[in-house]
Parts: sequence; structure tokens; C-alpha cells
Amino acid sequence: MLVLPRLGGRLDSLTGLRALAALLVVGTHAAFATGKLSHGYFGLGLARLEVGVSIFFALSGYLLFRPWVAAAADATAPPSVRTYARRRLRRIMPAYVVTVVVAYVVYSFYSSGPNPGQSLAGLIRHLTLTQIYTDDYLLTYLHRGLSQTWSLAVEVAFYAVLPLLAHVLLVVLCGGRWRPARLLAGLAGLAAITPLWLIVLGSTDWLPNSAGMWLPAQLAPFAGGMAVAVLHVMGVRWRAGLLVAAAVVLYLVVSTPVGGIEKAMLYAAIATLVVAAPTLGERGTFDRLLSSRPMVWLGEISYEIFLLHVLVMAIVFEVVLGWPLFTGSLPGLYVLTLGVTIPLAWLLHRLTSYRSRRSPPRTSLPPRCA
Repeated sequence: MLVLPRLGGRLDSLTGLRALAALLVVGTHAAFATGKLSHGYFGLGLARLEVGVSIFFALSGYLLFRPWVAAAADATAPPSVRTYARRRLRRIMPAYVVTVVVAYVVYSFYSSGPNPGQSLAGLIRHLTLTQIYTDDYLLTYLHRGLSQTWSLAVEVAFYAVLPLLAHVLLVVLCGGRWRPARLLAGLAGLAAITPLWLIVLGSTDWLPNSAGMWLPAQLAPFAGGMAVAVLHVMGVRWRAGLLVAAAVVLYLVVSTPVGGIEKAMLYAAIATLVVAAPTLGERGTFDRLLSSRPMVWLGEISYEIFLLHVLVMAIVFEVVLGWPLFTGSLPGLYVLTLGVTIPLAWLLHRLTSYRSRRSPPRTSLPPRCA
């Protein structure tokens, strides 16, 4: 029987990485609202903070695919699809449904401009996470308080296809045997779907313009996280400092006027490196930062921060501060948004999180990273 490398307990650094990803996403939205994205290279760097979404995707790829990889390497039964689906639904939907309902109630009494998603059809689409599957999302179902949830629709699509992807990669491609080289090659092919999809989207009229938000356009970071899971089970180890340095260099590169395929693949590479650093590398400065108590605590409520921050930011920006769009202080909006969002996120987490008496102790892996 193959002895697999241990995850080192709960691996708090991955929970802290969730916090980092959430803070990056809040940052890019604050920069957009205050008009800082147009400030040259600095503005491009702020715009690229959206890489936090790709980090969430890569974390999901790593954490959710690893049980299938470990089972294949150890020649044991794969995870139960029924249990997997139940846990995903239980983790995602309660807080999400509450957030959607609150957003629609708030915007029933408050409006600061066009909000095409504020309709019965928009409510149904958002509750079913199908809002992005339309010919023109921006003009049909975009909701001013829920604009970030397009990425959650992508996450749920990945959850739905992961058992099938695991079967194709581990059973069909690898013949039900532990063949890591073949598995990594299959994951490279999976990641290649993203640039091919974007080429078709940009050069033909075969796909609706919203297809740039669909799962095929975002598969590369998921595949990167899945590849990290394979490397971890193989026992591969790299220096965390080099991985983080490479991620920083790529971030500086993507903060230039690149777009389309280049940007998508650079985001995937950055996210993969950032996930690989605490899982494949030694415990260093980056790991200690991520596993610090504040970051782990924020990581525990990072999903709820992600859900609530756009709605909170809109109200803070327009009602509390009264700033016209694309004006104001970026640090002020960022700090104030987090100051309101974090306690609300903690409360939402407490109200909607499932805590079973048989739930694993604190040494278990975090249930979700996006």
C-alpha cells in the first residue's frame, strides 16, 4: 500500500489563503468604484487583484480533487458522489440564498441606477445560479448587489462536473491505475480547454458574449489546483519562496496591458503557484503569514465576506459616504467596507454553517475554499 504524504493537520495556511483571496477581490472592487483602475500601471495592478477569484478556483481544484487522487494512489474506493454532492450543497447554498434574498429586499427599497437583475426572473436565475447562462448577462441579469456571484455559478458548475472529470482522468485515461505522469498530462489537456474556448469566443459568433464567464473559460485555474493535488500525493516538494517569487513576477507581468488568453493563463499560473506554495513548500514566511490567527479566522468566514461585500460596498459608497461613482478614497472605502462586512459575514457564517456533533475535529481540512 502506498504511503501518502500527510497534509500536516488542518493546514491552516490554506484557510488563510482563502482570506487573502477574498481581500484581493474586495480590493479590486473598491478600486473600480473609486475610479482608480484608470491610473496607468498602478491602476492595472489594482485591476489584476481580481486574480483572487482564480485563487479560489485553484483552491477548489486542489481540495476537492485530492480525495480522488489519494484514493487512486492508495488503491482504495473513491469518494461517495452522493456524500460529496450533499456536502457541497450544504456548504454553499444556505448562506448564498440568504444573501440573494437580502440583496433583492434591499434593492426593492433602494436604487441608485439601472439594475437589470432586479426582477422575478433575475431572482430565480440567481437562486439557481444560472444568471450567467444568457446571451447578454450585463443587460439581462446583472444585479448591482450580486455582481460577483458569476464566479460562484462557475464554482457550482465545477462541483457538478468534478466526479465525471475524476472518472475520465483516473479511470478512462489512467485505466484505474496510479499513473501520475499520465494524469498530469490529462490535466494539462483540461487546462488547454480555456485558451481554445477563448479563441472560439473571440473569433466566431458561435457562443454568446457571456460565455467568457462559463466554466470552460475558467478551467485552467481549477486544473492547476488539481495538478497541485497530484504533485502533493506524489510527494513532490519545492521551495515555497521560489513559488511565491514566481507568482509575484507573473503578477507584475499580468499588470501590463495584456488581455484575453494571456491574462487568463497568467491568472491560472499565479493561482496555481500560490496554492502550491503552502502545500508543496516548506514552512516559511508566506506559510506563517497565512496560518496566523487573524488570517485563519478571516479565512473561516471568507465565503461570507465574498458574498456580502459587493452589497455592503454599494450601500457604504452611495448612502453612507455619498460619493459619486469613480471618485473618493480607495483606502477609505476598502477599510469601511471590510469594517461593515466582516461582522455581518461572521453572523451569516454562524447562522448558516452546519456543525454536526460528528463533525471532524479542528485538524480536518477546511470544507470549502471558494
